[in-house]
Amino acid sequence: MQLTNRIHFRNLRGDLFGGLTAAIVSLPLALAFGVASGAGPVAGLYGAVCVGFFAALFGGTPTLISEPTGPMTVIMTAIVASLTAANPENGMAMAFTVVMLAGLFQIIFGIFRLGKYITLMPYSVISGFMSGIGVILIILQIAPFLGQASPKGGVLGTISNLPQLLANINPAEAALGALTVAILFLTPSKLKRFVPPQLLALVLGTVVSLILFQGTDIRRIGEIPMGLPSLILPTFTANQLTVMLVDGVMLGMLGCIDTLLTAVIADSLTRTQHNSDKELIGQGIGNLVSGLVGGLPGAGATMGTVVNIQTGASTAVSGLTRALLLLVVVLWAAPLTQPIPMAVLAGIALKVGIDILDWSFLKRSHQVSVKGSLIMYGVLLLTVFVDLIVAVGVGVFIANILTIERLSSLQSQDVKTITDADDAILLSEEEKQLFNQADGRVLLFYLSGPMIFGVAKAIAREHAAIQNSQALILDLSDVPLLGVTASLAIENAIKDACDKGLEVFIVGATEKIEQRLERFGILNLIPQNHLVRNRVDALHQAVALVNAQPAIARNTAQGDIGDIGYQPA
Repeated sequence: MQLTNRIHFRNLRGDLFGGLTAAIVSLPLALAFGVASGAGPVAGLYGAVCVGFFAALFGGTPTLISEPTGPMTVIMTAIVASLTAANPENGMAMAFTVVMLAGLFQIIFGIFRLGKYITLMPYSVISGFMSGIGVILIILQIAPFLGQASPKGGVLGTISNLPQLLANINPAEAALGALTVAILFLTPSKLKRFVPPQLLALVLGTVVSLILFQGTDIRRIGEIPMGLPSLILPTFTANQLTVMLVDGVMLGMLGCIDTLLTAVIADSLTRTQHNSDKELIGQGIGNLVSGLVGGLPGAGATMGTVVNIQTGASTAVSGLTRALLLLVVVLWAAPLTQPIPMAVLAGIALKVGIDILDWSFLKRSHQVSVKGSLIMYGVLLLTVFVDLIVAVGVGVFIANILTIERLSSLQSQDVKTITDADDAILLSEEEKQLFNQADGRVLLFYLSGPMIFGVAKAIAREHAAIQNSQALILDLSDVPLLGVTASLAIENAIKDACDKGLEVFIVGATEKIEQRLERFGILNLIPQNHLVRNRVDALHQAVALVNAQPAIARNTAQGDIGDIGYQPA
């Protein structure tokens, strides 16, 4: 695996312009997410610089822009709140340690090549938790949008305190928040080509606050320390270690999903193919460094990436340029951000929350699939009111169970029992003649497709037909995969047939299927010459055997094989 991203300077003008535009878009978002998380605006800037630089340098998607995102900020907000409440002295350092752990887990995911599995989740689950995160971000901005400090307790705390928040609105700050949202929604498309709406809202909101509300008490960002950040060493406590590890996995997983979904969007715009595992390693390095310097966690950002590509970027030079420009802001231009009103940043974050909502699927989910819609809304509610891990775990579990049930139902249709020359499967003329000679005493047990555990019941149901036969042919020619549960069901069918005196043949087992049967000891139940490669040979042998044997008299009172009587063959 190549250590650094593919970097060249053949598109230098496009990459520099893309990086500059992405930096302009990122600045207000980084400040807004830093304030929203509770870690402070400078944490948002550090996160934008560190994650953006190292993910661009070591990642696997050349045009991807990485920075603090809405979903990552929502989780970081909960982590900061819980750890600082449990340990006021070291809680913030522990929160940044969780960011380092998230980066470490992402590196591990990339090293073990788990990138292709990260996004193997049903869309209903992804849509549900992304929309849930959008709802959380919107709810958390209500208090600062109305000019008040955020109440304790996160989402539930804000909802329970909503009457007090509405009763104590700060008119000036609420007006600034409303102005910000109006600018973000109403900026003409032609103007958006030249000025990002977020930057326009940030500048106009700040100017209006300085001109119209000079004597009004408005909460502002305040002083941001300039210069290089001090390192924050990993901090653990025995009581919180398990919680921190779980939070680290959750944050890392969310960052992987957020990033790889954005990487797919970048691929569609650039007609290229990203390297998932390499991208996870780059993201992990970026988050590890960001945590060390007190920055927010980040991931691939859809808005920044799309702007970057549309303005001409094609290599990681754009991401590096963007990170270095934001570093200049942190080192020398931080005082310019002091007068920015908190309500303006809340308005920007509120609009991000609205954009995260999966409106297209929310509008038509009930029309596409009722089950998918229920899963999506269930995951959404669990994300908002319970926990992201619980939401994703429950959603994936239920969605997979429903998928397995559908696949099993379809696969069960490929488990067939045939006793004559019928049309259940395609038979050659020779095979039809052999079935006619057998006169219903040879049973062909035909399976096709992957035999997963869900078809075991169908196998058990179909093998009941052996009670009327003298020979059983188990055709596995069209079975590429044989699961453990299905293998056990086949074993039971063969044992049952052998116990009732039937001759059993296994046809067309591939090398892997034969190895699986051998491991289960199934091949020991039949003579070696009864393992054949094609169905015609098996039918010839079976017909010869049943025609050479006396017919089996059935004990009709027992409804099963009884004493063997002698009748003309």
